[in-house]
Amino acid sequence: MWTLLGVAVVILGFALRFNPLLVVVVAALVTGYAAGLGPVEVLAAFGKAFNENRYVSAALLIYPLVGLVERAGIQERARTLIGRFRGASVGPFLIGYLAFRQLTSALGLTSIAGHAQSVRPMVAPMAEGAVEARLGEVPDATREAVRAQAAATDNIGLFFGEDIFIAIGSILLMVGFLATNGITMDPIHLSLWAIPTAIVAFAIHALRLFLFDRKLRREHAR
Repeated sequence: MWTLLGVAVVILGFALRFNPLLVVVVAALVTGYAAGLGPVEVLAAFGKAFNENRYVSAALLIYPLVGLVERAGIQERARTLIGRFRGASVGPFLIGYLAFRQLTSALGLTSIAGHAQSVRPMVAPMAEGAVEARLGEVPDATREAVRAQAAATDNIGLFFGEDIFIAIGSILLMVGFLATNGITMDPIHLSLWAIPTAIVAFAIHALRLFLFDRKLRREHAR
């Protein structure tokens, strides 16, 4: 049970808002030490895991491209594009993105969007443009709130959509954990049970976005 000290280190480190990379490394060292491993053996385990899962880092290749298109003005273009639609509103726009994010995640396309790939360069600027098109110039506090809602929408769509995909890591982890405890379960059953949760999450967040949109219009009317 001493190996669970690593979990406590992660919880404590995140609660104190330390650097996440440092927290994970310290947690790994603590877990390795509790399991009787030395620093070199822990480092070797890190290297083995990275080598076997190096395809995960392939997503980082998109970041230079995102930086390049941002420098070319994609945020301004996105804001201008949505601003042409005078009837556009931030609530329906983000609800549409939520549906897109959940559906694509349910199909296993989790990397098709994300904070770096879509929220920062396109979704957040378009959400700001939708607010400005309807309400005019808004204060910085409102602008930050719109960006936060855009980021939250991506998080919720991904989190509750990906568990519907049968081959996602979380589903396979649960199946493996249950199997080690003598409970055999088909992954498709877990995926099917994730559908009602995803629907409820969509309805709740869509309502939150609707109320957020109405709040912005009411504050502007004052």
